[in-house]
Amino acid sequence: MPTELPGGPHHLRPPGSMQLDTDAEGVPTEETARLIATRKVEGTPVFDRAGERLGDIVSVMVEKQTGIVAYVVLGTGGFLGLGETHRPLPWRALTYDVGLGGYVIDDGAMTDNPAAADTGDAGPIASTDGATGP
Repeated sequence: MPTELPGGPHHLRPPGSMQLDTDAEGVPTEETARLIATRKVEGTPVFDRAGERLGDIVSVMVEKQTGIVAYVVLGTGGFLGLGETHRPLPWRALTYDVGLGGYVIDDGAMTDNPAAADTGDAGPIASTDGATGP
């Protein structure tokens, strides 16, 4: 799971640059003050504002041309991966909560309308049992 966020100002790199974190030694592959590896995001729980666990992030979807995270896929329900339903969540609607050890979704970001997540050409949202729908 992601670790506690450091205090102080967050320095952003210039858009489109590959400037490495000055805090890291060599090329970061796990986590720095500014970056987190997608493999650490996948499997992280997602909670609503009341602290109720909604599911876990199963995938991080990155736009091919811009490299920007478009959305994450939230896995809900099911048992041992069977019957799990996948829903898109806008990356910008998630905030990491150190106390909960997971992401908290903004009010209103969880809808029954998959198009509301701005998934682009993601296609239908599907469950692992073959059914499609929100």
